[in-house]
Parts: sequence; C-alpha cells; structure tokens
Amino acid sequence: MTPRIVPPGLLALALLAGCGREPAQPPGPPEVRVAGERLTYPPGAPQLAYVTVQAALPRRLALTHLTGRLYLADDATVRVFTPVAGQVTAVRADVGQRVPADGALAEISSPDFGQALADSRSAEANLTAADETLARAKDLLGHGAAAVKDVEAAQAAYGAALAERDRARARLRLYHGSETDTGEAYVLRSPLAGVVVERNINPGQEVRADQMLANATNLYAPLFVVSDPTRLWLQVDASEADLGDLQQGQRLRITSTAFPSRVFDGAVANIGPSLDPATRTVRVRGVVANPERLLKAEMYVFVDVVRDEAKVAQAGVEVPSKAVFAIDRRSYLFVERSPGSFERREVAVGTERDGKVPVTRGVAEGERVVTEGGLLLEAVLDPSN
Repeated sequence: MTPRIVPPGLLALALLAGCGREPAQPPGPPEVRVAGERLTYPPGAPQLAYVTVQAALPRRLALTHLTGRLYLADDATVRVFTPVAGQVTAVRADVGQRVPADGALAEISSPDFGQALADSRSAEANLTAADETLARAKDLLGHGAAAVKDVEAAQAAYGAALAERDRARARLRLYHGSETDTGEAYVLRSPLAGVVVERNINPGQEVRADQMLANATNLYAPLFVVSDPTRLWLQVDASEADLGDLQQGQRLRITSTAFPSRVFDGAVANIGPSLDPATRTVRVRGVVANPERLLKAEMYVFVDVVRDEAKVAQAGVEVPSKAVFAIDRRSYLFVERSPGSFERREVAVGTERDGKVPVTRGVAEGERVVTEGGLLLEAVLDPSN
C-alpha cells in the first residue's frame, strides 16, 4: 500500500487549531451567600443533602422520669403503743380490718389499769364523804353546835378530795377507761378511724408502757399501726435542675408497674427547704388519692409533675440536643428561614433530658430548626470557630 502524504500547509493548520483550544473544566460548587448571621445556598446545592431540619415543638407539660416512694400519710396514721403494762388476753383487730375511732384493738390484763380504776373509785367515794361532812358542819354551825374552824376544816378536806378525784379521773382518761370498767381488763383502742395496716401483738404477750423507749427494733415497734390507705404520701427526690419547674399545689400523675394502664392523681404538698448534701436533691412531698386502695405503702412509682397550664406559653420549646452548639460559653442553633436559607441564633437553654433541650428564648414554636449539619453551616458562616 502507498502511504498517504499530508500536505505541509494542512498539517500546520491542524496544529494551530489544536494549540488554541483549552481543555474543558468541571463545574465548581454553587456559591453560598453569607450576610451577617444568615447564609443562603442556591437551589440544588449538594451541601443541603447534609442538612436536616425539624419543627420546634412546645415543651411538654410534665417532667417525666421522676421516681418516688409511697408511704402512709402521717396526718392520717397512728402508731399505737400501750400506756399500761400487762399481759395480752385477746386481740380484737387484724391486719386489713377497718376499725372506727375509739374501736377496740386488744385486751390487756393490767395491774396498772386496775390500780388506776381503784384510785378513781376511791377518790370518788372520798369526795362524797367530804361533801357530806362539809354539809353537816355547816348545818351544825347554823344551829350553834359547831365552831367556825370545824367548817373551815371540812371545806379544806372537801377541796383536797375534789382535787384527788380530778387527778384520778385524768389518769383514767389517759388510759381511755371509765368508772364503769371492771377488773383489770384494759381495752387498747384506736384513736382514729382507719384500717389496721400493721400488727405486732399476740395473745399471751407481755407488753410494757416504756417499750417504745427501748433500743431494740423488735421492742419499740408499735403494737398496731392504723391508717387511712385511701390517701398516701409520696416522696420524690428532685434534682436542682427540676426546682424551677416545681411549685406547691402542682398536679401529679402517678403510674406504677403493678398497674401500667392506670394513672393516679396527686398534688405537690411540700418542697423541702434545703438540698441533701450527699445526693444534691430536694425532698418533695406529694399527696396521692388512692380511693380503691390499689397502691400500697412502700411502692416505688413513676411521677409526672404537670406544669401550670397558665405558664405553658412561657415554657418555650424543646429541640434535639444535637441541634445546639456552644461558642464561648453561649448556646447557638440554626433556624431555616426559607428553603436553603439559614440563620444562626443565640438561644437560652435548660438542662438536657432524654436527648431533648428546652429552649426558653430565641426560638418560637413551629420554627424549623437545623438538627443535623449545624456545625457544617457554622464552619461556612464563621470559619474561625
């Protein structure tokens, strides 16, 4: 085959054309516009694929995940000890039994009570005799058959007998007894109406009035505990971060693992005046309604403290904790003003809980907050941070 010969002029034109053409460059990323605290990406910018936004929600009306312990209400509970020494002869009330006020709990054969009863009867008889002696002395004085000093002595004896009668009656009332009682059978009674929730007494047991002063637990335990279980007290140990959301009278929502579908109502009754130095918590006492007696003392429960509805508007919003970042001890986040346009804002935040941060200033309900990619936007807005 004969090789093709390219004319020199044509070759020169081809080389000249090749030298004047530049290679094609790939298109660069869309430019972002930065103005003050705002930056705007053009539509379709690839950086937007790394940014996620979410609407700011109003803060919930409750502080969740607080735990508490139920116990008997002190103002509706009485721990019954015996005021006399003796031997238990009968037990009239058992655990779970309802007793009225002044209802019988047990019978005790007590020489102490027998002595008090005898003293009261003797004092009553002595008062009757002193009264008759005084009346006779006055009658004799009226007929000139007695001296004034005899009447004065009779009056003094009557006054002493009256004082002794009153003392004996007071002692008998302390034992909840009366002159109509017989023998040494002392009836231990409940000072208030309620349900027997604890019993530490058996027939034949020896009891003493001073056993509550003993140092042994099995000795100073009350013989009976009577309470009203339809109303329980609740103890909650609240952290310092929760104090701003707690106030006396707030409603409580109580749930228990024993009754997961039930919600029991309560209220904050008292907030402790000081922190526990070991746990850094404040003891909060609540009152829980328990009309069906489902809840039991010493149960551990979950507590939601319901905020005052008048303050909901002041509660702010809550956002995911990853939306907030700090610069020089100040908190910031980005808010989407329009698609592709973001504004950095300084915000006031509370304590993080369950991955959420309360924002009390800087963001309104419904505004779209950047939850992913905030640090990327910050690097573009202020590369020095």
